[in-house]
Amino acid sequence: MKRILGERKLYLFLLVLSMVIFPFLVGQSGYFMSLFVTACIFVISAMALNLLVGYGGQISVGQAGFLSAGGYAVAILSQKFGLSIWLLLPLAGVITAIISLVIGLPAVRLRGHFLAVATMGFGLSIPQIALNWESLTMGYNGMSVMRPPWLSGDLPFFYLIVVTTLVVAWIITNIVKSGMGRAFVAIRDSEVAAQATGINVAFYKTIMFVISAFFTGIAGGLYAYWFGYVSPQDFTILTSLLILGMVVVGGLASIPGAVIGAVLFTVIPHFTDAFIGVTNIVIGIAIILIIMYRSEGLVSLVNHVRVPGKDDRVKGGV
Repeated sequence: MKRILGERKLYLFLLVLSMVIFPFLVGQSGYFMSLFVTACIFVISAMALNLLVGYGGQISVGQAGFLSAGGYAVAILSQKFGLSIWLLLPLAGVITAIISLVIGLPAVRLRGHFLAVATMGFGLSIPQIALNWESLTMGYNGMSVMRPPWLSGDLPFFYLIVVTTLVVAWIITNIVKSGMGRAFVAIRDSEVAAQATGINVAFYKTIMFVISAFFTGIAGGLYAYWFGYVSPQDFTILTSLLILGMVVVGGLASIPGAVIGAVLFTVIPHFTDAFIGVTNIVIGIAIILIIMYRSEGLVSLVNHVRVPGKDDRVKGGV
């Protein structure tokens, strides 16, 4: 066990180190840094969705709406009130969480494909609201977002996004390991059994939506700051389906799985966008193959890697 924990710490150290030195490996290329930032934004969104879908068993197809809400919250509050980024990012999460609460309260009575359809409606409605509420969101024109002067360069803001991603991963990991996380899993396995053991199913299902939306809203705010612009076309229903695909391919009920799926689906377009239509075909094939042959997700390949010396110790009777 100590050996396994030691290896995990080593892998974590190497992961953080690679994130720190990445800008210098690519010569601080704006394209590759934007690709990395996009991966971080999807990692946060996928981890948040996995908390809801993988651990809670609640199918949601509305992450695009939460990303849009977070992005527009940052854009509107920064333009109208000039608030600090340290207030805007948490506020983007809080505002998105409040919106999700309005959606989550009636949605807790739904399950399965009924819940998926309800959340899909939400994901479709937010871009339409942003498109037609021109007095607040500028409609088709979108809204520009200015970074603070001390974060105007790409490198400082890149590291802010990296740190935010790591902190969110740490928080979600601790939520999963807490009593709340165990309640989520109990509800996923059997709502009747969970209720019989004293778990307030409606309350915890609502909490799932709120927590998931909070972190997704922060991801949307980071997107708005990095690209300096947010519009109704940025996050569509296809974005929601893509994030759900990340969770399925990476591995349900696994934080590393969400990371793997998000990074994979962010990198695939880099290699396939030169060929029209190939990106969606590759992503679709990946999802089908995972469902058919590795339903636990790509993370299961890592989990089944043989620990050196383990079998030898067993055979030796130790």
